[in-house]
Amino acid sequence: MEIKAYISRIAESSGNSYAQVFFSRNKLFALLLLGVSFIDLYAGLSGLLAVVVTIITAFLFGFNETRITEGSYGFNSLLVGLGLGIYYQPGLEFYFIVVMASLLTLFISVALEGVIGKYYLPYLSIPFILSIWIVLLAARQFDHLGISERGIYTLNELYGLGGSRLVAIHEKINNLFPVSLRLYFLSLAAIFFQTKILAGILIAIGLFLYSRIAFTLSLLGFYTAYLFYLLLGVNLAETSYSYIGFNYILTAIAIGGFYLIPSVWTYGWAILLTPLVAILTISLDPVFAVFKVPVYSLPFNIMVLLFLYVLKFRTSGKKRLKEVLIQQFSPEKNLYYDHNSRERFDPRFLFSFRLPFSGQWLVSQGHDGEYTHKDDWRHAWDFVIEGPDGKTFRDEGNLLSDYFCYDKNVLATGYGIVETVEDGIDDNDIGDVNLIKNWGNTVIIKHAEGLYSKMSHLKKDSIQVRKGDTVKPGDIIGKVGNSGRSPYPHLHFQFQATPFIGSPTLYYPFGSYLKYEDDRPSLVNYGIPAKGETVANMEVNELLAKAFRFVPGQKIRFTPDAQVPLKGFLWEVKTNVYNQSYLYCPETGSKAWFRSEDNIFYFTGFEGKKDALLYYFFLAAYRVYKGFYKEITVTDSYPLHLVYSKTQLILQDLLAPFFIYLQADFELKYTWMDNPVMPARLKTESVARTRRGSKRSRKEIRFVLELNGTGIAAMAISDGKNLMKVKCAD
Repeated sequence: MEIKAYISRIAESSGNSYAQVFFSRNKLFALLLLGVSFIDLYAGLSGLLAVVVTIITAFLFGFNETRITEGSYGFNSLLVGLGLGIYYQPGLEFYFIVVMASLLTLFISVALEGVIGKYYLPYLSIPFILSIWIVLLAARQFDHLGISERGIYTLNELYGLGGSRLVAIHEKINNLFPVSLRLYFLSLAAIFFQTKILAGILIAIGLFLYSRIAFTLSLLGFYTAYLFYLLLGVNLAETSYSYIGFNYILTAIAIGGFYLIPSVWTYGWAILLTPLVAILTISLDPVFAVFKVPVYSLPFNIMVLLFLYVLKFRTSGKKRLKEVLIQQFSPEKNLYYDHNSRERFDPRFLFSFRLPFSGQWLVSQGHDGEYTHKDDWRHAWDFVIEGPDGKTFRDEGNLLSDYFCYDKNVLATGYGIVETVEDGIDDNDIGDVNLIKNWGNTVIIKHAEGLYSKMSHLKKDSIQVRKGDTVKPGDIIGKVGNSGRSPYPHLHFQFQATPFIGSPTLYYPFGSYLKYEDDRPSLVNYGIPAKGETVANMEVNELLAKAFRFVPGQKIRFTPDAQVPLKGFLWEVKTNVYNQSYLYCPETGSKAWFRSEDNIFYFTGFEGKKDALLYYFFLAAYRVYKGFYKEITVTDSYPLHLVYSKTQLILQDLLAPFFIYLQADFELKYTWMDNPVMPARLKTESVARTRRGSKRSRKEIRFVLELNGTGIAAMAISDGKNLMKVKCAD
């Protein structure tokens, strides 16, 4: 790594270490906190030294670079450096101790990551507590370390810096606020070991700018504790500056909006847990007073870890408290991504399955059918093919071959491994049934633990797979027959939780399919086909499939038709260590995360600049089905923070845990194709809209994508003021 790049990584990691104290990666907030730490110059210097030493050591040891860069190892050392900087006078011996304490904190952090991390729990600020306790206890024997008196005589210090005028300003600031608010600001300041109310005010401003949810939770946690102390008659002086008041603030932020998706339930639990944190604080303080060390953030750590650990034992019931799966380091982003995911996908169903056939088929018996789909076997389907006259057979229907579905291919609905195969059962004559082998020839495929698909009544000797075979969507499994309890040819299909023939059915929808009414298709996402519906899989259009087949290592270059006020006309296709794919713009550093499946392409997230061309492509192709159907309108919704500005979201952020009133809608139509048999070019038109509730759209951005045999040929963007066009140069 070049020196310049190495220094850049250290700087980024250091900034994130400051922001991580408040569960953030916001650069401006980190810069503000860095400045706050230097309100006490020597504390700021020792804190910065501790962070840099920790980060350099972590890089040299070869620890996880992502963890280092996001500040996960640095923030505990920062707290240790700040704490020691407040306690002791600066000097050569002191800075040596800071370096040693930083190394100790790093080692404890990595060790706890292995011990606590295996339970999928954070180690929070436990490394800071253990490390600073060890150093404070040992330092009693270090005669050359002088105890600092800074912060004890605040008014004298201010008088020395600026005379009576500065003292008067300090008093005026103090008198601006009621006692409780002063205690709140001092509690915020105490997180960075600062004693002046100005530090708390600056942190509160930064916290509000970083996250409105985190800010409101900080007030909620503190004032709940404040009222609890008043109720019990506890001396409020101990919350003024004893490193205790921030326990309630950090607990509320962690539980209310960071580790859990913010909601009315997390706010409620933040209130309920605060008295417990207070009880822990009050009970632990005299215990640690014996050793003459502060309790620091121990109550916050105990309560948050205990609560998160208890949540992992939930086995049933509606989980109103939802853990954050992919941490965005922002309560708002966590909430908006979760809300958007619930709108786009049914969170109960992780796998998307296609229908087990090609072409249009009729549901002759659906869930809770009138014949056989009852009780434990109620969630199943029978499929047949219907002719133009509404019949499922030709002539009199006396022969198996008269039935349109007989001998048609049965296809795998998803990726899996063949679990069970039963073959060799004769097909019945029309009207006859086999009650002994009532399921007939059957194939069961395992898709995941507790999730299997079963296809029954297959034709004898038509099954083309064997136990242990791996299958993918669309692979031929066998052919429709009339074996088992089947009076006429049809395909029986069901999902089930166990691998046995005769297992009870499992409620599980098909991912996406077409439903036909009067020969006009409509798109269904995560649906249960009902009796009498004609359904089909979407037929893939090769132009669409090729255009949205992004291969890792591929580069896509665009050229503007005229002066376009956008950046980043070169993209690269990349995949991270978790096998997640994204389009990357080197010029802007923007990333658009996507998934491309058999019949659908869709984006899952975006990070970066909103003046990047990649951002507009993210909006334009947010969800694209790979079949060309002019009758279909594809709809979806964007995460709010990716469409609205921060200013527009201020009020929504404050209300978001309780009510979301802003909307950001996506709509796409397939508008033109030059040749339906052998197409060479086609166009799609899409629009991104913002609106309040059910009201008309406030703003629209329209897009036209033109595709050809090589991929994306051109894109036009109209925001109502400008018309921007780019062409693919490759």
